[in-house]
Amino acid sequence: MSGDIQLHADFSKRVCLDTETMPWQSSPSSTVWRKRLHLDGPSEAGRVTSIVRYDQGASFHEHEHPQGEEIYVLSGVFSDQAGNWGPGSYLLNPEGFSHAPFSKEGCVILVKLRQYLGRKHLAIDSLAREWLATDAPGIMHKPLFTDPTLPGSVSIEHIQPGTVAERHYLHGAEMFVVEGALRDESDELNQGCWLRLPPNSQQRIESKKGCTVFVKAGHIAVP
Repeated sequence: MSGDIQLHADFSKRVCLDTETMPWQSSPSSTVWRKRLHLDGPSEAGRVTSIVRYDQGASFHEHEHPQGEEIYVLSGVFSDQAGNWGPGSYLLNPEGFSHAPFSKEGCVILVKLRQYLGRKHLAIDSLAREWLATDAPGIMHKPLFTDPTLPGSVSIEHIQPGTVAERHYLHGAEMFVVEGALRDESDELNQGCWLRLPPNSQQRIESKKGCTVFVKAGHIAVP
């Protein structure tokens, strides 16, 4: 389609971005800014993953989400007609959901558009959930979402200081470092880094001082 943008749209390739060093770009709202990590399609109607910043008192015009929306609040308070969502909030807005989001105090959020094809609205305060053990020593997690009819699962992981672990992602994964730092065989991932691993990825991770990571795994398919 004419006008389509391909930004890190090849899901067979590893992508690692330090969002802290990326410049903020304008959006259709003069008080909302973004850093696009991945875009496949028209500029304002494509499948996209972004870091989005709402200035204090910012608002966005009412709009629909024809193929759903996924949000993780990194800082501040994000609001819409469904409620007010602080740091650690995980939101799923289903296909066709309509809202006019705003932020009184300002906020920064991780957003995925046109990538949630479910019909369920979900709002979870991840900070209120307990850490659970995983099958990897030194790694705890808080499961946030899984649906047998949809690919993938979402969780918050806490990697304890000194942990070294090997992970295999049969259907790929995305990671965003919320706090702390880790490294793998290819990159140093500090706070604010976003990593996408293609299907059948083997990863050896190490965190000297510990870290907290937003993880979406098992959802990447390469045509």
